[in-house]
Amino acid sequence: MKSTEQDVQWSAVGSDIGPLLLAATGTGLVSVIFHARPAVREKALGQLEARLGSAPVEAPPGSARLAEPIRQLAAYFAGELRAFTLDLDWSLTSGFNREALRELASGVPYGTVVGYGDLARRVGQPGAAQAVGAAMGSNPLPVVVPCHRVVESDGGLGGFGGGLETKRQLLALEGVLPQPLF
Repeated sequence: MKSTEQDVQWSAVGSDIGPLLLAATGTGLVSVIFHARPAVREKALGQLEARLGSAPVEAPPGSARLAEPIRQLAAYFAGELRAFTLDLDWSLTSGFNREALRELASGVPYGTVVGYGDLARRVGQPGAAQAVGAAMGSNPLPVVVPCHRVVESDGGLGGFGGGLETKRQLLALEGVLPQPLF
């Protein structure tokens, strides 16, 4: 079977925050799904097929499409990578959400955080803090596009699609929060 740009390959990989499902097209990494145990994985693959118009196929071992995302995520969780340099496929997001996520990816480096309202101002929509929250909640590329770095202006964590404990773990990995005692 000939591979095309729209073909979607996926792989489930272990991480410090549990199994992740990674999916990529010929353009780049298109999706990262938290808690990718079998039931979550099946639901996510069905949603990807509906949204992308192509049934995802499990990547063969050593898939060129997923090798680099897998390598960079492993390096990130090992504390050896501070900035992802992956090709990304932004086709699962558009409009304001895409604008906010791109600003987050390029403008909020490892070990720092930004408030929802601050990120809204950065994209020219100073009253759109709630819209930024919605954009973060629909982020198709969490961890790589670091929505865990967006917090409430009063110091609260805010929400997180992967769960607040996962957000705490990612912020602790980056040195923003203290490592948990147990």
